[in-house]
Amino acid sequence: MSGVYLDYNASAPVRPQAAQALAAALMAGGNPSSVHAAGRAARAQVEAARAEVAALVGAAPASVVFVSGGSEANALAIDSAVAAGARRLVVSAIEHPSVLETAQASGLEVELLPVNADGVADVAWLGQRLAGWDPLDDRPFVALMLANNETGVIQPVPEAAALVRAAGGWLHVDAIQAAGKLAIDFKALGADTLSLSAHKLGGPQGVGALVAGPRATLSRRQHGGGQERGYRAGTENVPGIAGFGAAARAAGADLGRLQVQAGWRDAAAAKLIAAGAVEVGAHVARASNTLCVATPGWPSELQVMALDLAGVMVSAGAACSSGKVKASPVLAAMGRHDLAGCAIRVSGGWATTAADWIRFAEAWAEAHDRHAARRASAA
Repeated sequence: MSGVYLDYNASAPVRPQAAQALAAALMAGGNPSSVHAAGRAARAQVEAARAEVAALVGAAPASVVFVSGGSEANALAIDSAVAAGARRLVVSAIEHPSVLETAQASGLEVELLPVNADGVADVAWLGQRLAGWDPLDDRPFVALMLANNETGVIQPVPEAAALVRAAGGWLHVDAIQAAGKLAIDFKALGADTLSLSAHKLGGPQGVGALVAGPRATLSRRQHGGGQERGYRAGTENVPGIAGFGAAARAAGADLGRLQVQAGWRDAAAAKLIAAGAVEVGAHVARASNTLCVATPGWPSELQVMALDLAGVMVSAGAACSSGKVKASPVLAAMGRHDLAGCAIRVSGGWATTAADWIRFAEAWAEAHDRHAARRASAA
């Protein structure tokens, strides 16, 4: 990939290990549901990858269900919770659209769990809200992501889990932006279900997983076969799953090395702040690879285009809206409506270097100077 790529939260470049595993599985062929030698070999690849994905988040292999990606994993969790008896849903105000919109599509009452000015979920509000629910009549369902896709802010999932469990509820955690960036222990988090996506950590696009604990009762969403323990009919995407497993193994090994990016990010942020930018989430714990900055008076799309022309690729927020650039709903939920239309997200990953962050800051400063000069001449 030419240029400086700092949009890993949208999609990470495929790791060499994942590409090799995917290609090998593609060439080997075989249907993992077949009982002959080729089928058994394909099944062995799927199960080996299941163990590798489970190990990344400290879960049992049997708890992992492979799906087409993070959005399907989120949908499977929510639909299963509704089928299991949830009648009202609480979704944090900063959740990915695949969580919020799936909850809204259920036809049930959906309440938004507020966040503070730093983008951290209000656990006290959640505790008060759950205290009024009778789990015998209305099992609570709560969705709270682990690390936000736009700001990188880490959410108080264990604290929320304790409250949800005390209320007899179901906690779903979207860990798509956290996996491979934070050490995750599924049991310690207290989640009932947890969603993952391969392409966010260097695996292929089009494959993900839902991890389900013993308190979660999953429902079948696709009928016609017994694949994935009956939860998802259809022949498994063996090459994609093999690539996912290899990426998960590599991401686990890289966890410590990725933490050094916090220093590179902070050095770049300091240059932007000196020029008038506002760093979002700087006062709380964040994923080490993510920077969200907003520059009043400079629309997000203009920043993204200026950087792209300079050979630096970033985004204006979540890259899940068919290429559209919209004001950030995450910043709006934080009460920063003034910044929601002028924020960009910069995110590194497994192949990012210190030079990439330096080049980003230089390109941004050059573009900012040109923008400021145009505004001055137009005044």
